[in-house]
Amino acid sequence: MEQTDTYHYQVMRRAIEAIDAANDTQLSLTDLAADMNMSPAHFQRLFSTWVGVSPKRYQQYLTLSHAKSLLRDRFTTLETSHAVGLSGSGRLHDLFVRWEAMSPGDYARDGADLSICWGWFESQFGPALVMGTDRGICGLAFAAEAGPDAALSDLKSRWPKARFVEDARRLAPWASAALGMTGETQLHMIGAPFQLKVWEALLTIPSGHVTTYSEIAQSIGNPKAVRAVGTAVGRNPVSWLIPCHRALRKSGALGGYHWGLPVKRAMLAWESARADVSIP
Repeated sequence: MEQTDTYHYQVMRRAIEAIDAANDTQLSLTDLAADMNMSPAHFQRLFSTWVGVSPKRYQQYLTLSHAKSLLRDRFTTLETSHAVGLSGSGRLHDLFVRWEAMSPGDYARDGADLSICWGWFESQFGPALVMGTDRGICGLAFAAEAGPDAALSDLKSRWPKARFVEDARRLAPWASAALGMTGETQLHMIGAPFQLKVWEALLTIPSGHVTTYSEIAQSIGNPKAVRAVGTAVGRNPVSWLIPCHRALRKSGALGGYHWGLPVKRAMLAWESARADVSIP
């Protein structure tokens, strides 16, 4: 990522954090721009370029009622989405993601004989921890709420027998694609068979849309396994790329999110803003 892009990422991250911290209080363009050490006009242009809408419009997507309106207006049945090919059309800003799952036997060995690289990168949702094997990204965490030490420890605990090597340079092309820039990335998913089914179902939810835990259970042929589905969603090791943030409770409540509800709200708002801009 170029230096200018990194700077803009940091500015947008701080702006989104400030907006989210204000809860339902609308922040003025003048105040936001001053906090970012920019003129109102410059900040407005930059924010609109990166997010797709103005700061004022974006704040509307972070209101407490937004999740309920998503569930009412953009709820998508997974079977229908998959049948009509929606799974790739809007997901992750039209980024193409290839999927390669680890075999159940490899998973059972807790990552033994597996070498995993890791590194930190800037993202619009705060510091992002990316992990990958030679076959693709296997971990993506956000540390804005959890903190870097906790996020690193969390992902490492998923594969306790693996060998971990810090190597951000090696991961940079995949990380750049994964965090919304350009290019192609590949996923190397490591999980139990039931978890893989749930994660694959999440991939069929288009960007800007949501589903429910019970709908996911229905789509994988196990309608009574709502609680187990919720657990599997929470154990998704590749946040954002496998969009667990798009799973809500039937009531429209956000439910939980492993890396913090402020991050989930920001992700839903970001995608909703960009989806609305693309609608004629």
